[in-house]
Amino acid sequence: MVDKWLVETKSSEQFPFYTRANVGEVFPDPVVPQTFNYAFQDGDKLGASEMGFRNAYVKIGAFTHDEFPPNECVFNGVKGGYSYLNASALRILGHRAPDMTYNDIDDSFFGDAPGVPEFVVREGYDNPECTAKIAQTFGWVLTTEGLPDVLDEERMVNQLRIDRPDFSAMSDQQLSDFLWELLDNKFPDLFTQHIYISFCATLPIGIITGVATALGEPESALKLMAGYGDVESAAPSMAMWQLGREAAASPGVTALFAAGIDDLDGRLRAAAADGSDESISHFVGEVDEFLHYFGSRGPNEWEVRSPTWETDPNIALAAIDRMRLSDDSAAPQGHNEELAAEREAISARMLEMLAADPETQGKFAMALSSAKIFMPGRERTKTNCVKLIQEARMAAREIGRRATEAGTAPSPISLSMLTRAEQDQFLADPTGWHDVMVEREALFEEVSKLQEPFLFVDEPEPMNTWPEKGAEPVEILQVGETLQGMPGCPGKSQGVARVLLDSHDPTSLEPGDVLVAPITDPSWTPLFVPASAVVVDVGAPLSHAIIVSRELGIPCVVSATDATKRLADGTTVEVDGDTGVITVISLP
Repeated sequence: MVDKWLVETKSSEQFPFYTRANVGEVFPDPVVPQTFNYAFQDGDKLGASEMGFRNAYVKIGAFTHDEFPPNECVFNGVKGGYSYLNASALRILGHRAPDMTYNDIDDSFFGDAPGVPEFVVREGYDNPECTAKIAQTFGWVLTTEGLPDVLDEERMVNQLRIDRPDFSAMSDQQLSDFLWELLDNKFPDLFTQHIYISFCATLPIGIITGVATALGEPESALKLMAGYGDVESAAPSMAMWQLGREAAASPGVTALFAAGIDDLDGRLRAAAADGSDESISHFVGEVDEFLHYFGSRGPNEWEVRSPTWETDPNIALAAIDRMRLSDDSAAPQGHNEELAAEREAISARMLEMLAADPETQGKFAMALSSAKIFMPGRERTKTNCVKLIQEARMAAREIGRRATEAGTAPSPISLSMLTRAEQDQFLADPTGWHDVMVEREALFEEVSKLQEPFLFVDEPEPMNTWPEKGAEPVEILQVGETLQGMPGCPGKSQGVARVLLDSHDPTSLEPGDVLVAPITDPSWTPLFVPASAVVVDVGAPLSHAIIVSRELGIPCVVSATDATKRLADGTTVEVDGDTGVITVISLP
């Protein structure tokens, strides 16, 4: 059994509770040394992710910098190769924030997950000055009319893609300098903005949920946070839908898709180069335009080593393949418009119900307006980060491609298994590093098979005691039995449960099926479109699956513990997005 991963942070004595909640969506796989250095820690230097959290929470007013140890990760940890979020620090934020408690943080991150420890107020947790500063931040959140800084950052990262240099003409050292310049000097500010806006988004959500519950309509809270439009993480699905319609309309493109997704991109381009079918050439041009704008998305997209739609267009084409088979009634734009109209109708009705309480009515109205700004804003800040990482990724890929051709690296992504200092040594003299990378890639595969604990206090159990993923037996749900999760997006749907553990190959997912996934990142969300509903093992109100499903109008249930194990593939189920209940109708 594996005893130790290549890189690890020290556990915080001051903030001892860690969780995989939320962070598992952005770092689902073991963290490689390269990512560890830019995001977490590089010697005594703290990485962009850790500093982003610190700077954002100081900006919010929740902490002061002197509350954190100078050279020790607090908000982020890496244990057994997996990234963890420090829940202790987040709970303190909830404790200090006006009109909030640590329970609000727990509800946002853990849902109904078992094993969450009790929160104990320690000396120093109460801080009136921080509470007053958070109140000022809350005031801004409810009154601001827009996020111009976020839009400026969006223009900046889009310009980076437009101005991408010719990497083939740059030396290895120039490429290395380019990618570390982005990760060292631009990424920290973008990540700080992402964490800051993400926290700000929780305020209107909390107010809307509280008012809806007080009015006796808790289920309406979900409908009041749906159909915003202009949500960056949902935009690729909208664009893919149009590509799917084009594919379905072209006999030539349809034939290429029907032959399978293996090397579909290569076959499409070969057919376009042939020039005998103009519709294929047009489709490939549309795909290239799609990849230019959305090519940064993909599985595990915060890892520089991971593939994206640009580096492997077949991942995107596999999702488009599922969409081309869907009926026109599945069009996400139509669902979005319906949800937006329903949201406006419920908003107007509830505001009228609050007419006798002008103070609450005014606060509720401000929260409704604020949610329209901060929910899309949160997704835009995340996309800004991802787009910047893509530019670093493409430079890293060029170095790796050359090293692979020269025989000094086993694959174009293997240099990610080296620390930043080791990469510098490799560039100076690549001799001997090939075998090191081979050994570390093998270790990565072993660690990837282990089921990391969802949460721990102080230290997790030793790695050599972790079970392999899927090794622990669970009882399959029978006809009539139910699984309780957390409501994500309203609506009720019935369909065949299709259990997918990897977004790379969705070919078993047919239109109208219920997508059952362990966790979702942006590579999964295009699969929401052909699905009739989505069920996810883990998740919470700000999880990726919920935000996107609310834009696409698909019933969604998250925090359905072990759904991928307890629901047999092919089972017919009913998913109730209002109550969070999944009911087994019939077995395969």
